[in-house]
Amino acid sequence: MVTLLDYISLFGHGIAAALFGALAIWQFQRKVERNEKHLWLISAIALTSFWALSIAVEGHLSPISRFAETLRNFGWLGFMFTLLRAGEGRDEPKTVNIIYAALTFVLLGQMLVDSLLPAFAGSPRLEGVTLYTSLVLRMIFAAGVLVLVHNLYSISALETRWGIRLPMASLAAIWTYDLNLFTITYLTQQMPIELHAMRGPMMAVIAPILALASMRNSEWDLKLSRSVAFRSLSLVAIGSYLLMMIVIATALQIIGGDYARLAQISFLFGTTIGALLLLPSGRFRAWMKVKLAKNFFQHRYDYRSEWIRFTDTIGRPGTDSAPFHERVIKAIADITDSPGGILLVPDDSGQLVLQSRWNWSSIKVPAAACNVRTIAFFEDTGHIVEFDALRAGEDPKCESAAIPDWMVTDERAWVAVPLVHFDRLTGLMLLARPRINRTLDWEDLDMLRVVGRQVASYLAEYRSQESLSEVQRFDEFNRRMAFIMHDIKNLVSQLSLLADNAKRHAGNPEFQVDMIDTLQDSAGKMNSLLKRLSQHNKASPNEPKLVKVADLIRSIVEKNRLLHNVQSKKIEDLTIFADPARVDQVLGHLVQNAIDASAVGAPITINAHRRDLSVAIEVCDQGTGMSSEFIRSQLFKPFASSKQGGFGIGAFEARELAQAMKGRLEVDSSEGVGSRFTLILPLAKNLSDEFSADERAA
Repeated sequence: MVTLLDYISLFGHGIAAALFGALAIWQFQRKVERNEKHLWLISAIALTSFWALSIAVEGHLSPISRFAETLRNFGWLGFMFTLLRAGEGRDEPKTVNIIYAALTFVLLGQMLVDSLLPAFAGSPRLEGVTLYTSLVLRMIFAAGVLVLVHNLYSISALETRWGIRLPMASLAAIWTYDLNLFTITYLTQQMPIELHAMRGPMMAVIAPILALASMRNSEWDLKLSRSVAFRSLSLVAIGSYLLMMIVIATALQIIGGDYARLAQISFLFGTTIGALLLLPSGRFRAWMKVKLAKNFFQHRYDYRSEWIRFTDTIGRPGTDSAPFHERVIKAIADITDSPGGILLVPDDSGQLVLQSRWNWSSIKVPAAACNVRTIAFFEDTGHIVEFDALRAGEDPKCESAAIPDWMVTDERAWVAVPLVHFDRLTGLMLLARPRINRTLDWEDLDMLRVVGRQVASYLAEYRSQESLSEVQRFDEFNRRMAFIMHDIKNLVSQLSLLADNAKRHAGNPEFQVDMIDTLQDSAGKMNSLLKRLSQHNKASPNEPKLVKVADLIRSIVEKNRLLHNVQSKKIEDLTIFADPARVDQVLGHLVQNAIDASAVGAPITINAHRRDLSVAIEVCDQGTGMSSEFIRSQLFKPFASSKQGGFGIGAFEARELAQAMKGRLEVDSSEGVGSRFTLILPLAKNLSDEFSADERAA
């Protein structure tokens, strides 16, 4: 006679078989990478479908159903092991590998024992021993694999844990149900038909959850946390659960009758649904973490893990990472499981202002976030303020007048951590209330003080770097200004000489034409100086090109003809490959220095000749000259000059420009005799050949 439970079992397992079969086909057809992990997942889902189908057709006591159950467990065990091995971060611990191997042997033993059942069908005693052994092996596997599910979830890094939360909860529900079923069978020595029948509907509920998990995270990637360790707490939990099952089963035996079956089914479904609802819940995990830390461990924190996480959060910015100040807030908030926080820092006027916030957009921070006593109070005491105690008037160490009203009135404000560096407040961090509200104990306070001092040093260093960067920008501006002032001085000197000569030759038409050209050239140079002075000027030097040395020297002679006796005697027909504006600037500095060092009317000569594979352009004067000591230690030093009113920039800039063009500047001078500056630049042919060779190599 077919009963209602038979129909429930038939349709429940049939629907489960169809759903898992469809899920296996969908996984197989998805356009994802066909790696070992994905193949194991498809196999595990397909074997689960085969197991449900075998029970729907043959019943749960048939040999094929027992064999299919072993294959299903083997498929999921292989998938979990592959997921663990594919995890990024560190190798899996040897202890976990041993448990995987042991459970594999349990499955092989289970398969062997199940294969002996038909052979012992004629002997009740041997058949009973075989059934008992098979049941014990199934209990051992269910308990062991639950330990592995817990371990796999607990060792995953926080950033990847969300992706395996639903799959691990589903597998935990499957084997929690099995453990209940086998434990009740073992303790009552009876076959719970109701539990076997409801196994199918339970599996039909699991299939959509796995499908949802696949849509959320197609790869189910795992990244091992740096605190990978085998958690013995899961063993204690399983042992406690079995002990509880013995007590409940004994109580149900005393009650007896139909109520026992109803209680067993209610308890089983209650634990299964509870696992599905509570395990993924962040609030439940936070509550459990608080209770375990309070009652089972000597210390609340794993200091090594917390320190590694703290430094990783602050010190490893990536291309897509949050800004520095947000990482600072998160680093401290993660320690206390706070869901958000804000960071206040002193501004130039000594007032606290909002610097950054993390996951806390609702808090309203006024422009002036502190009163006259706030900064002084935290600098003097370094006191960590717990706002619940302050509101209740239970914090005698806190000066209420120093705490702004907006902090006290916001109920989400939980803790204020002062960040003090060398008795100066570098910041004040407010942490939002965690999911499970609790009071701070001595260990929390010590941890917050330590990380507060560390974060204060990071903030002080960050501000120092900003100040240094600002000083460097001013340095760059001053450096640019020094060059500009030197060039302006040269232009003023040229215009002064031009004005002096104009007094004597103003009526000469030829002089007038040359004077206009000189004034136009000076105006062009001054416009270039203004562009160089602008902070928005990002122009790079002109591209090098072929430059005729003779034409360049004749141009310089013509521009200075009205200012001084500048002449050229020997110029070979040579070509260089350089930026003509830079070459003109270098020679302009050298000629101007020669004019400044020479007496009125003393000739200045510019010559050019070949020297090996280079061009040597000489600027010679008969001026005061320089000592070898000055040339060695002072000539090319910025702001050092032997001339009255000199800036000491011209020779330094000339050498820098020469080196930028792959050349050099040589000096030969004698006091009272004069000086010769020689600009050495590569010949165009030599440099062009070099570029051609580089292009061929590329």
